[in-house]
Amino acid sequence: MQPYNDVDNDSNIEAFETGDDYISVKFFHGSTYTYTYSSAGSNNVEEMKRLAHAHDGLNSYINRHKPDYASKR
Repeated sequence: MQPYNDVDNDSNIEAFETGDDYISVKFFHGSTYTYTYSSAGSNNVEEMKRLAHAHDGLNSYINRHKPDYASKR
């Protein structure tokens, strides 16, 4: 996983991993959620990937849009 270095330091996200059709997001509380094209929709996943790589806005996006996740661990 790649560290999520939030530019504003106001995020609950610790790290992320992206693939062709998914993004996994690890939160500081320890849980990792995987969002896929099938669970969250391709538009949501692609926007989440963009925000993750920009290191800004991902936590807010997840809180606002509440995309469905495929798995939690």
